[in-house]
Amino acid sequence: MDLLELNKIALKAALSAGKVIQQYMNNDVWVEQKEGGTSHASQVVTEVDKKCETVILSHLMPSCEAFNLALLSEETEDDGSRFEEDYFWCIDPMDGTLAFINKYPGFSVSIALVAKDGTPYIGVVFDPSTNTLYYAIKGNGAFKNYRPWKIKPTNTHLTYVTDRQLKDTPHADKIKKMLHENIKQLGLSGMKEMAGSGSVLNSILVLENGPACMLKFPKKEKGGGSIWDYAATACIYHELGLPALNFEGGRLDLNRKGSTFMNHQGVFYANLNIENVNNRTANKTNH
Repeated sequence: MDLLELNKIALKAALSAGKVIQQYMNNDVWVEQKEGGTSHASQVVTEVDKKCETVILSHLMPSCEAFNLALLSEETEDDGSRFEEDYFWCIDPMDGTLAFINKYPGFSVSIALVAKDGTPYIGVVFDPSTNTLYYAIKGNGAFKNYRPWKIKPTNTHLTYVTDRQLKDTPHADKIKKMLHENIKQLGLSGMKEMAGSGSVLNSILVLENGPACMLKFPKKEKGGGSIWDYAATACIYHELGLPALNFEGGRLDLNRKGSTFMNHQGVFYANLNIENVNNRTANKTNH
């Protein structure tokens, strides 16, 4: 398996889809309803989502034939081939569709290559609003705009990243308690909330605004994001040595049988390395 070659293909596909999104960013688009989870965000789709998928598949389909890869994409029915081949492309043509509709910069393109056992080998994310490209290859590190990416948390507060405001989130009291325990344990000054982006870009915001975290409780109802919402960023986190786990601290189920939803286990993404924060605080004190 030539991961470097496959990564190049995924990068081209993500950038091409990003150009499609950029053409429509300031336009009103037709919104349709689709079968999804319990949240409104999972039930909307636009012509741009579909156009992005078409562009992405034009890049990836030849590699499926050449490398015997399966395919899982949000806007195409799951054919189960991801359980047959050794690897599958996992695609979210445009994550954060609701943010896109509302003209909020919380949408992105996400492409991952995942093994049958659920291990992510390639993760590519493109943010069309900032023209920023993030990617990782298993065993080869993580990159931002083609340069090795070093995470350097600089805030003295904890950033809680979420798709909906904490006050509107189920288990809000439990989440607040967990967050304040982390604030106390890490010696941070307080908490800042960042809300409104899709799951993919939320994961990136955790990396860009450390110390930070995002989480979702397990639940019985369909939802909690899908495999394509976490596969690419999980690869990036792994290569940065940071946790992309289920809510209980176990391995993410990135090739779930019977469903693509992650509600059965929840998620926990964290960037809580505060070494740089402590150094920064010490320097301020010394001066």
